[in-house]
Amino acid sequence: MAASEIDLSSPDLSDLLAIRPAFQMHGRDGLCFELVPLNAIADAHGTPVWVYGASSIRKQYNSLITAFAAKSLKVHIHYAVKANDHLAILNIMRKLGAGADIVSLGEFMRARAAGIAADNMVYSGVGKSTAEIASVLASGIGQINVESEEELEMISAVASGMNRQARVALRMNPDVDAGTHSKIATGRKDDKFGIPAYDIPGLFAYAATLPGIQPIGIAMHIGSQINAVQPYAAAYRKAAMMINGLRALGHPITVLDLGGGLGIGYQDEAGLSPDVYATIVMRAVGDLDVDLIMEPGRYMVGPAGLLLSSVVLEKRTLDKRFVVLDAAMNDLIRPTLYNAWHGVMPVSPVDYQKPTSTADVVGPVCESGDYFAKDRLLPPLPPGARVALLDTGAYGAVMSTTYNARPRAAAVLVDGGHFDLITPRQTVQDLWRDEIIPA
Repeated sequence: MAASEIDLSSPDLSDLLAIRPAFQMHGRDGLCFELVPLNAIADAHGTPVWVYGASSIRKQYNSLITAFAAKSLKVHIHYAVKANDHLAILNIMRKLGAGADIVSLGEFMRARAAGIAADNMVYSGVGKSTAEIASVLASGIGQINVESEEELEMISAVASGMNRQARVALRMNPDVDAGTHSKIATGRKDDKFGIPAYDIPGLFAYAATLPGIQPIGIAMHIGSQINAVQPYAAAYRKAAMMINGLRALGHPITVLDLGGGLGIGYQDEAGLSPDVYATIVMRAVGDLDVDLIMEPGRYMVGPAGLLLSSVVLEKRTLDKRFVVLDAAMNDLIRPTLYNAWHGVMPVSPVDYQKPTSTADVVGPVCESGDYFAKDRLLPPLPPGARVALLDTGAYGAVMSTTYNARPRAAAVLVDGGHFDLITPRQTVQDLWRDEIIPA
């Protein structure tokens, strides 16, 4: 690639390290994460392997709590389980005091298995079945976010048939474009999520008449990976107006679910500051006297994870250099699905110091979409060299598959300078262990 074609806006390797204090390049041990050499993890458990940092998760959680406390606001965090549903991660969240934001019965059961109480969970999502509703109500779910009139009537029928009261918040679609990728925007009028704002007053009044329903507040969630303040400010102003309007009609509103979506920095951008976010919330809804709930996922675990992989070979043509890894799109599909950007960092201190040239970082799956990075400045990487794909703690392992009959990767948790295996590597035989060939 000619020099004029190189994307000079992409951070170099030293820039990537400089803004990630959990990582250090040690002269002897190579790249370390939370003081643990990644080579030691790869030696013990092979590659590809997911690596999560408990201290990084705690840091993210505490940054949010501290930012809101500085504004004299109390907020309860319900961790968005869909970002990373590993029991070890959920256990950390429970110990920190977080509840769970769940979107399926499977996530509900996972969170329960990790010790999170049912009454400390919020159930979101547009397609809750009657069986799922019955199950979470029987367990004492804390709150159900209602997405439509049809769903409200379903919940009423199930709850009244069980002689239960369902605490519900109506999810308002504020028709705000979050300015994020279209596939993860959820607050525009044509998105499948939520109830149009003009329908909320009538539906809230209707909810108050239904058996088995206790309407308690308003919920919203406008998207994921949001780094701009304007969408949040606009959405929360609309929420405040709605709550004040509902109260004027005589409805007691005690809960405002702010949703999640806080963005992180994948390149060298800063992401949305928790202090700035807390300021937005304070200015828009701080005087409403409601219980504030938020549902962060990516913000909590995205920077706290990486995918550790090994180089199979480098393939060169007249026009291209390809670095082929043993990880693939079945492990991490975000670049294929969202054109997502992830830093690629050599683990070896020797490789880290070498001169760089542009390369595409790809996997071995038989798809042209099987790539992790394009036209990235990287040093020569011989077979067996290891690289870390950064900021993959959210929407990484949870979206992985066994495509091309590739077993799922192992996972390791780093905590206090030690690492523990939290998911063993799937074997090839595991791929068909539960399959049946009919007679």
